[in-house]
Amino acid sequence: MKKEMEELIVKSFFEKQMQERVLYELFTPKKRNHSLNRLCHQYTKMLKEKYMFEIPPPNSSPKYIYELLKSNGAAKMCYSLSYNEKIDGKELPLQEALEHAVGFGFPSIISCIPGELAYFEAEQGFGSPPRYILKRPKMN
Repeated sequence: MKKEMEELIVKSFFEKQMQERVLYELFTPKKRNHSLNRLCHQYTKMLKEKYMFEIPPPNSSPKYIYELLKSNGAAKMCYSLSYNEKIDGKELPLQEALEHAVGFGFPSIISCIPGELAYFEAEQGFGSPPRYILKRPKMN
């Protein structure tokens, strides 16, 4: 787990009033899943909607999402916050992270450019889970 990276993800993409609580939960081992659980049904209240861009269907291919993120400037390596323990709190190749996150059924945020570009997949309910690119203007 990289505390600085997780803090940057939260401060960049989460609503200000939720940031302190989410960071506390992320950095408390027994509560880490609480922060990820909040992204199941409350992600529209948790994440800054102005930076959320829904990926229209068909959107269930990790390769398609990889190409979409690369076209937006994503690096080959990324950092993941995820319900999937195989990728949670890890830095790994973007393609590998997407293969574990896309279609997993529970939330993941994959940071592609720290503080600027990420992939978010919500919990699967009926049909495909909502999938988004999180993108904010370059930070100077």
